[in-house]
Amino acid sequence: MHTIFGIPNCDTVKKTLDWFKENQVPYIFHDYKKEGIALSKLESWLAQQPVEVLVNRAGTTFKALNDAQKASVQDPEKATQLMQEFTSIIKRPIIEKDEKIVKVGWKPASL
Repeated sequence: MHTIFGIPNCDTVKKTLDWFKENQVPYIFHDYKKEGIALSKLESWLAQQPVEVLVNRAGTTFKALNDAQKASVQDPEKATQLMQEFTSIIKRPIIEKDEKIVKVGWKPASL
């Protein structure tokens, strides 16, 4: 079973969830806004993907950070703190299967 991490009002996450429903692929949705994100999960992701892949620098939340916060994402420990505090800076969606990232972002043809 896949786990889809994101926020429900994100258009990309909506498209992802729609695709999973339409294709009858079972999934669990993890809502960052309601459930937050565990430090251990972020550490696991950073062991699988570089921070540059996981942080959404194009979003309004990242752009609203001060310069010191933006620069701190290069340090994995500080990046995890920021991603826990500002879950909207995590690229969406992140799709896992068996605790491994299978996709960051969404393009249905490449799942």
